Amino acid sequence: MSAPALTPSALHGVTPRGPLSDAVIRQLTGGDVDDLGTRAESALAATDDAVRDDDIQLALFVLYASSYGSLPGLNPDLEWDPALIATRGILEHAFERALRATVPAPEMPEPTVDAVGRALFALAEADTGPSLSRYVAKKATEEQMLEFFMQRSIYTLREADPHSWAIPRLTGRPKAALVEIQSDEYGGGRPDRVHASIFARAMRGAGLDDTYGAYVDDVPAITLASLNAMSMFGLNRRLVGAIVGHLAAFEMTSSIPNRFYADGLRRLGFTDDVTDYFDEHVEADAVHEQIAARDLAGGLAEDRPDLLPDIMFGAAACLTVDGWAAQHMLDSWTHGESSLRERDVR
Repeated sequence: MSAPALTPSALHGVTPRGPLSDAVIRQLTGGDVDDLGTRAESALAATDDAVRDDDIQLALFVLYASSYGSLPGLNPDLEWDPALIATRGILEHAFERALRATVPAPEMPEPTVDAVGRALFALAEADTGPSLSRYVAKKATEEQMLEFFMQRSIYTLREADPHSWAIPRLTGRPKAALVEIQSDEYGGGRPDRVHASIFARAMRGAGLDDTYGAYVDDVPAITLASLNAMSMFGLNRRLVGAIVGHLAAFEMTSSIPNRFYADGLRRLGFTDDVTDYFDEHVEADAVHEQIAARDLAGGLAEDRPDLLPDIMFGAAACLTVDGWAAQHMLDSWTHGESSLRERDVR
């Protein structure tokens, strides 16, 4: 099968990065594409790194966007299109296999609240990933901070949504713990304090476009992979342990970095409307980390010991994949380069 030439995307703001993402976008925006599964298999056969492959990660990102409803232009009638779902499954299988092969496997604690909580805190403390937040606090330029916002917008303008898929899949203590965390993420009943909305105000304050997806074309595959891992864990019921572990690690490694991000923004002269998001997370995530590690992850492991390996895998995957994304930014900046992609001109 020969792939057709890439055409301008019918999805505003999202440019295909290869034959697969081109086909997925065309199908989701009303086109008629044959052999999507074959195209997915071809894309996987042509890459040696599915995690960092632009075509594969953009295809997954758009497929997940169909479930979130996060990009206008995606036909909602096609959310459960059999060919698209089968294609997503092919890509997810390869993506999950790649993550399980490359994410360091943590030691397994006993499936109790205390043991799992201690193990997760130890995992977070032992993380030797790059300290992007310390670089931002002391060295980042204004241009680099704008890139930081653009990179982070891919997840943070939809903050908490990937983890919320787990709510109906949990019961008892873990469910109550997750709802408590997510209630804060969604503003505790105050629309102006929804974390995604606070981040959108920060972007506007920095002079950036807060429309979701405005910077998809600018970010590399590893940035998309960070959100795609969350989406894969959250949308697949069999991976509920992984999304719980992911959230636990996410919350446990958020408070101090956000203080450094706020320090860096103030150093550069950004105003309170820009720093508010980061200030909010210094206190909120210090509380959330205890709930996430013990009541959520520990409680789930105690109730469902069979899920313990995935809980620990999800936590390790969070630290590892986010570390890869941070390393990309740091490597680019320390070499005097942009962390963004050059936009394709078609």
